[in-house]
Order: sequence, then C-alpha cells, then structure tokens
Amino acid sequence: MNLSKNFTLVEFTKSQTAERKGIDNTPNQIQIDAMKNLCDSILERVRTSFGKPINVNSGFRSVALCEAIGSKSTSQHCDGEAADIEIYGTSNYTLAKYIEKELNFDQLILECWNKADPNSGWVHVSYVNDLANRKDVLTYNRTDGYTKGIW
Repeated sequence: MNLSKNFTLVEFTKSQTAERKGIDNTPNQIQIDAMKNLCDSILERVRTSFGKPINVNSGFRSVALCEAIGSKSTSQHCDGEAADIEIYGTSNYTLAKYIEKELNFDQLILECWNKADPNSGWVHVSYVNDLANRKDVLTYNRTDGYTKGIW
C-alpha cells in the first residue's frame, strides 16, 4: 500500500525490534491517514527539493513497540504523525535547517548530530495539520538532552 507517490506503508511500519520480539506493528486507518498527511505535507516536499530518496529510519511505532525500545507511549510515532529520516549524502543539519525554514511541521528534532560528522544522527519530524502544528524546534544529544532550536 502506498502512503504517497514515493512512500509505502511497509517502509513506515518495518521494525527489526518488532520482528525480533513478535510485536504487532499494524496501524489502524486513523494512523494510516496521519502517515499519508506526513508524507504529503513533509516528506514528498523534502524529496522533491533535495532530488534524492529519503530513508525512513523509523515511522509508525505501536505503543508496544515504543515501550520495547524505551520510548514513550505518547510519542507521535504511535499516532502515525512522526518519522525519523535521513537523506544519504546530505548533512542532517542541512536537512533539519531546510525543514525549519521551508515547511509547516509540528515538531522538528535534530537528534544525535555531531558537527564533526555531518552524516551523524537523524532528523525527527512530525506533522499534525496546518492549523495545529506547533513549529517546535529542538536539538537532542545524549549528553545534554533536549535544547531549544537547531545549533
């Protein structure tokens, strides 16, 4: 099943942890609709602007899967509203700054990025809808936790 032109439900729900632990990671229709909105409003636009495929490291995660990996059941991944992404050959900082400046998002987090290694980390981005998006911008690293803004 396609979520949009370039993104599939399989890539959004695939999880090695879920497979290994026998966790059901099947979304319902409301969660699928949220993933479609995220793809149409954010991911397809990023793909077009950069002209490269996007790697979805983590998309939808059931509550059981979130808890199994140490995340919270309140994560937007559980609602189908978030994805952790990268574009190979593009700095995650560059990707995050583009999203921050050009797109309407709910939350944007540059996670575990190290200036010395432009390909380090990943970008977490979420989308609710055009009216409810908070445009919340954060950076996360394991030493300092969350800080406001992107360096």
